[in-house]
Amino acid sequence: MFNPRYKTLILITFLAFLHTACTTSPTGRSQMILKSDAELEAQASREFAKLRAEAPLVTDRATIDFVACVATNIVESLEGPEAKLNWELAVIDSQEQNAFVMPGGKMAVYEGILSIATNQDQLAAVIGHEVAHVTARHANERASRGEFTDIGVYIAAIVLGQGHSGLTHTAYEGLHAGAQLGIFLPHTRAQESEADVLGLKYMAKAGFDPRESVELWKKMQKEHEDDAPPEFLSTHPSSETRIEALISQYPSALALMNEAKAQGKNPNCTR
Repeated sequence: MFNPRYKTLILITFLAFLHTACTTSPTGRSQMILKSDAELEAQASREFAKLRAEAPLVTDRATIDFVACVATNIVESLEGPEAKLNWELAVIDSQEQNAFVMPGGKMAVYEGILSIATNQDQLAAVIGHEVAHVTARHANERASRGEFTDIGVYIAAIVLGQGHSGLTHTAYEGLHAGAQLGIFLPHTRAQESEADVLGLKYMAKAGFDPRESVELWKKMQKEHEDDAPPEFLSTHPSSETRIEALISQYPSALALMNEAKAQGKNPNCTR
């Protein structure tokens, strides 16, 4: 027979663990942070060194300078601890339309993204978004939430299983599948939406035109309209959702851009 006191102790321990792990993102969203930033940054540094050693890198100077110019302007607009990170850039010789930034400021831009982000402002939207994943500690949050959810699912399965191993296993499998749709995917979409908002702010503070972010996503939508999954099954918001959210940020973003330009920030990145 499953001891009710044991169940209560499990739940109390779990709630105490939840309370100590909570923090707040740059936009005020509640976050779960369990991992050490230093540990993730060290791991990212190793992976980035491996990427630079093994991946084909772009050698065309004009392309490298174009991407570096945009990235430098974005990074120089940052404030606080992120401004002091050792930001590094690799431009990958691949037609994959992708870019990412790892913890610690390790930035990779695939040449293929330049077929979509065809001017400095559109590339700034891409890089600003990826930089925001670092400043908002999204990698740490994903790793922490995965660990935390596994613990939560395990505890819930024990409670539902009432001490029977077969029932506990069945409950665990069902809860884990539900967590994917009910927790992980919506939470990842929330991170992507947050990165859109922060990225818009970063590009505007650097003097780039935030309105070009919408033009970028319109092109992305047209490019991938045949292979986009339903939003509730995706790790990213739909293009329509992103575009509406970005447009809603225009007033504050344009004010930041005008302020940046008044301070002499006028990026001139060309390929």
